[in-house]
Amino acid sequence: MNGSRQYILAAGGTGGHMIPAHALAVELMRRGHHVALITDERGTRFPDLFKDVQIHQLPAGRLTGGVKGLFQAMRNIWAGRERALTLYENFTPAAVVGFGGYPALPALLAAFRAKIPTVIHEQNAVMGRTNRFLAGKVDAIATAYHQVDRLKKRYRRKTEVTGNPVRDEVLFLRDLPYPPLSDNSIFRILVVGGSQGASILSEVVPEGLGLLPLHLRRRLQVTQQCRPEDLEKTRAQYAKLGIPADISTYMADLPQRLGWSHLVISRAGASTIAELGVAGRPALLIPYPAAMDNHQYANARELVSAGGARLIDQRRFNPFELAKQIQKMALEPSALKNAAARARQVGYPDAVEKLADLVEQAGGDTPDQNLDQDNSALNENIEGAVA
Repeated sequence: MNGSRQYILAAGGTGGHMIPAHALAVELMRRGHHVALITDERGTRFPDLFKDVQIHQLPAGRLTGGVKGLFQAMRNIWAGRERALTLYENFTPAAVVGFGGYPALPALLAAFRAKIPTVIHEQNAVMGRTNRFLAGKVDAIATAYHQVDRLKKRYRRKTEVTGNPVRDEVLFLRDLPYPPLSDNSIFRILVVGGSQGASILSEVVPEGLGLLPLHLRRRLQVTQQCRPEDLEKTRAQYAKLGIPADISTYMADLPQRLGWSHLVISRAGASTIAELGVAGRPALLIPYPAAMDNHQYANARELVSAGGARLIDQRRFNPFELAKQIQKMALEPSALKNAAARARQVGYPDAVEKLADLVEQAGGDTPDQNLDQDNSALNENIEGAVA
């Protein structure tokens, strides 16, 4: 599409929402467009994201907490919508793109009211609560997987599989070969558990690696992300086992560490799965069982089915099971290299280009009159709830 336009991206303040939104922002600006971000307080705390983007923090609300909590949430959503409408008068976006999370809700409701084209992107293999609420009203839906649970069949005509955008630093890894691995070479393991690590990984992984045969244990080199409260204990465990380990709470150079790794042990968040596929790295996945709608299990299924990862249910995730699975993969270097190739086959390296194309297309279309009427009815319902 020709000409410079302005776009609003709206995302909840977690890495799963913010990382793909950031990737889209970079791509749209690369195409000559102007971009602004709507998020919550959490979304302003990512030091490496949205450096050249206007950031607007709007009130939002979680639809929980009984009648009183619901009432307050609706008031916050309504206040956020009004502030977004004021922003749109000044910024005049060609389209508003929602990435899920409660902060996206007032931004999209304001777009409906202002008759601005809208797109939502679903990162997980189960449609999130906010996106489910908005799906019937938006102009287009982008998904990260071919199979997305809780996405109604009647919305598939406006749905496109784009994949989940990843950072440029991860995309760069796709052109690099899987790190050489022999029976005697260093075996590098990367352990990640989300934005701050997962305590269960700190509890199980060091002990599990300690159960490996001595000849394999001596080859290990571990990089692990931990919660602050787990740092010293985890360091002490690795030191006692004699396993070289780099332990930290935040890894600004995570893509580079992913590129060095022979095996990743992680949760199954949307961004992690996308990065494993694009980079082509084999993994042992331990989905977080308390994730909304059990979406991490659904996220893992495509990678596992392709042979690029193995899944361990958290109920069976113990040091003995971990050691057994690592031995199956590590004692045959060609098996790991094959798993890496299979992981690469299900990656979406062009996800951000496809999503940007969809957003540009939406921004150039005239909203359908019937859609405007549906949006007006939705806004009237919201107004009645908070009046």
